[in-house]
Formats: sequence, C-alpha cells, structure tokens
Amino acid sequence: MIDALVGQLPNLSPVHNFFWMEATSPSGAAAAGVRWLNAREEKETASLFDRFFPDSYAQPGRAGMRRWAGVVGEVDGSVGAKPLAVAADAWSAAGCGFMGGVVTHPGARGRGLARAVCGFVVDALVNQHGRAALMVLTGNAPAIATYERLGMAKRLFGAAHITAR
Repeated sequence: MIDALVGQLPNLSPVHNFFWMEATSPSGAAAAGVRWLNAREEKETASLFDRFFPDSYAQPGRAGMRRWAGVVGEVDGSVGAKPLAVAADAWSAAGCGFMGGVVTHPGARGRGLARAVCGFVVDALVNQHGRAALMVLTGNAPAIATYERLGMAKRLFGAAHITAR
C-alpha cells in the first residue's frame, strides 16, 4: 500500500507498518486480579513507561487517557505493591473503545498478566462501545500474539510522511 504510493510520490517516506486490531465480542480471558487503578496507582504507572516504554503515545497524565487497568504486586524486591502490567482506555469514542499504553514490567513477564489486563480492558470497551481496537507495530510479535489470543482481528496499515525538497 505505502510502497505503491512511494513510487508515485517521490517525497513520501515510509515511517511504520502497523496493525489495526479490533474485536466486537468479549475476549473471555480470565482477568483475576485485574481492576481499574486508583489515582495513586495511575501515577505510579508512569515509572513503568519511563523505564520500559518511553515512546508510547499512551501514558498516564497525557490527553485522552480515560482510565487505567492493571495488576498490582511486588517485583524485583520492591517494597510495597506497584503496577506490574497496565493498559489504558484511551481516546475511546462512540462506537469504538480504544486500548493503548500496554506495558508489563520485565520482572513480571511470562505470567499471563498482559493477557489478563488486555482481556479486562477489551471486555470493558466492547461492553461499553460495541467494539475495542488498538494499533501495534508489525514487529511486536509477542503483543500481536496476545491480542490474537483475545480474539482480535488484524489489518495491515502503513504510515508515511512527506520529506522536504
């Protein structure tokens, strides 16, 4: 799609390929231990992004973030419970709930936390809006596999920008 346009528009430069993924029915994923986070926990979620996903468009405190779901616990000898895996209800609108800002602390990976958190958010968005969607870079195979296990279908898209002459 983008490649064909690049041939026609010489100043067009591909930026990213990504999948638009969506579901119109609940995931059925077990979401034990997942809940909507309180204000303090949402604030603590910022450190996950600072350390492990600083390039995310969806981060606590940014415009469009409605609420955050997560699993809270201890990892890597931390003192006190902190968010371990999170996802946001972000930029949702009539007819489509949008999930963003999915991140799991590396010390908590491999336990199914991302699947549980994403299933919780997908289910809430489908129930409220009739559809849940997200965007993910095509190279993020673990995330894509998680979203597919939740019943989300994918469509390939590309992003590009026009360079100065």
